[in-house]
Amino acid sequence: MSDIEKVKKLRQSTGAGFKDCNSALKESSGDLAKAIEILRIKGVSKASKKMSRDANEGVVALSGDETQTSVIEVNCETDFVAKNQDFINFVKELSEINNKCSSEHYKIKSYIMKNGKSVDENIVSLISKIGEKITIGRSKTITNSGAKNFTYLHTVVKDNLSKLAAITSIETKEKNEKIDLFGKQLTMHVAASNPLAIISANLDEKIIEHEQNLISEELKNLGKNEEVSKKISIGKLNKFKEDNSLMTQAWVMEPKKKVKDIISELNIPDLKIKEFYRLKIGE
Repeated sequence: MSDIEKVKKLRQSTGAGFKDCNSALKESSGDLAKAIEILRIKGVSKASKKMSRDANEGVVALSGDETQTSVIEVNCETDFVAKNQDFINFVKELSEINNKCSSEHYKIKSYIMKNGKSVDENIVSLISKIGEKITIGRSKTITNSGAKNFTYLHTVVKDNLSKLAAITSIETKEKNEKIDLFGKQLTMHVAASNPLAIISANLDEKIIEHEQNLISEELKNLGKNEEVSKKISIGKLNKFKEDNSLMTQAWVMEPKKKVKDIISELNIPDLKIKEFYRLKIGE
C-alpha cells in the first residue's frame, strides 16, 4: 500500500485532516494501527482545548412513543455545525440511546454505539473531526402509567431534531380525537408559554424567593410607604405565579381564556395533566 493510499485510508477511518494523517503515519513509521492511536491521543488533546469554549448552539432531539418519550440537548458552538450531517447522525443515534437509558447520563456516556465505540469516545472523535466543542446537555424522559404523551417540535432542523421541543403527559380513560387535539394544542401552548409548574403551589420556592427579592428592590426605588408597598408586592407576586403556572396561563389559541377554562369546557372529569417538559437549545 502506497503512502497516499495509507493517508486516504487513515482519513476515512478517523475523519482527521490530511496533514494530521500524514504526520501520524510518519510518526508511526507507516503503521496504520499506531497512527490511529496517535491521532486519537492528539484528538483528545485538541478536544480538551476546545472544551473551554462556549457551546450555546446545537439541537434538541425527541425519541420514544406515546408511553415513554425522551428529549436530549446536544450543544455545539455554531449553528453551521448543528446542521452538519455527521453531527446530525450522531445526535439521532444518541437520541435513541437517551430513551433506552431513561435520560440517565452516566449510562448514556458509556453506552456503546453502532460503530463499537462509547458515546464519550464518539464525542471526542466528532470534536476532533469537526473542530468545535460538543457537549451533551439537559435530558428528560417522561413515562406515566395510564397516561399518553404528546410532543411538539419548533424550528425543525431535520426529522426529530429541532431548536425547541415540548412534551406533555395527559391521563384519562377516554381515547378520542378531542383528547388528541387538546394534547397537541396543550403541548404547543407549553412550547410557546414556557410554564414553570402545573399549578402555583408547585412553583419552586427558590424561584418565588428570587422574584420576591426583585419586586422588593423595584418597590424601594418607587418610594412608596410600607403598607402600600406590601399590597403592591402581594399583587405582583400573585400575578407572577398566575403567569407562570400552566393552569392559570392565558390559553395561546384563545387568550381570553385560561388553560383551566379549556379543560373545564372539555367536560372530561378524569382528565389530568400529569407532567410536562420544555427544552430550548441554549436556554
